[in-house]
Amino acid sequence: MKRSNKPIFWSLFGAGGMLAALIGPVLIYLTGLGMPLGLGVSPQALSYANALAFAQNGFGKLALLGVISLFLFHGCHRLYHSLHDLGVHIGPGRKAVFHGFAALATVLAAIVLLRIG
Repeated sequence: MKRSNKPIFWSLFGAGGMLAALIGPVLIYLTGLGMPLGLGVSPQALSYANALAFAQNGFGKLALLGVISLFLFHGCHRLYHSLHDLGVHIGPGRKAVFHGFAALATVLAAIVLLRIG
């Protein structure tokens, strides 16, 4: 029997969707409303020094990589299936391009995060 790689991509899609549902609105509020308008969050909370300190911390790097990676895999998988629902059947080769883009962008994000310090 032929093995399928679908569970891997569906789990990345599901994890990205869960993260987008739970963390996405908080990120939008903090960066779009809370900090710029001073609504319950200090405008200095996202200063360069604080953001750099977070990105230099090992936990911060892991959190940023997780958010970036899972959002990318969720978005690319969603785009692929949205095209399929619209009647654009792109086949397995182009499906690999969608997932390959997410994987490549994840590797690039990891490299950038490792170079931060």
